[in-house]
Amino acid sequence: MSALTNVAIIGCGYVGKAVAQQWRPMLTVTATTTTPDRVSELESVVQNVQIVKGNDEAGVRSLLQNQAVVLLSVGAPNANAYEETYLQTAKTLVTVLKQAPTVQQVIYTGSYAVYGDRQGDWVDENSEVTPANRNGEILAETEQVLLSAASDTLKVCVLRLGGIYGAGRELIKIFGRAAGTTRPGAGDDAANWVHLEDIVGAIDFARQHSLTGIYNLVGNVPVTTRELLERVFAAHNLPNVVWDASQTSTRPYNARVSNQKLREAGYQLLYPEIVETV
Repeated sequence: MSALTNVAIIGCGYVGKAVAQQWRPMLTVTATTTTPDRVSELESVVQNVQIVKGNDEAGVRSLLQNQAVVLLSVGAPNANAYEETYLQTAKTLVTVLKQAPTVQQVIYTGSYAVYGDRQGDWVDENSEVTPANRNGEILAETEQVLLSAASDTLKVCVLRLGGIYGAGRELIKIFGRAAGTTRPGAGDDAANWVHLEDIVGAIDFARQHSLTGIYNLVGNVPVTTRELLERVFAAHNLPNVVWDASQTSTRPYNARVSNQKLREAGYQLLYPEIVETV
């Protein structure tokens, strides 16, 4: 089979698995996991599964043979694992790409967290990156490592994702325990979210159109955290959060993120606004 139809997904978790299910009917998908227990689960949605850690240079080199597209969609299991999960994997991938001539594109799912706290101001892909903490810095460094590999023959597309929700990760599951509680601040920080189906759709759009560079992947209309929680709890008949403005909000990210660049590239969101009950 032609290498043009071969794609590899490094990190086949919530997002990667959903992409794999979309790609499998038309592409030959190889997925990686670091957990042997997940092999049989992944074999039900992809043609090939490899157990590979991100810092395993030989394993990644084997994975990339005869691949056309690589999706890097890893997720850190906890805050202490960011450097190993994101940065070390990116460095290994970039090193190995030099010996993987069939790879034409790398797509990476990052985070809008790299913008940091902008006091609610609008940001776009040209805005300065100002991470609010070390993990945000690691995400920014990961982007730069990957973008450094771009060339005339290799497209590198960075998608800066908002908060992820969708099937199995509904907003009520994410926020339900906060109903009726008191939270610090006024709830006026910006909330940027993106539905799983739009992440899958945008990744495939990036593949089909050979996108390169940085694109924000969030809904069209950011709301405040207060508005979001009020809508979620109203939809489920739960008590609202009580905000205590005498306490400083603990959220390290507060920026309204523009997705104009991605829309101008031609992608139309399925969920341009947050859907509370999905």
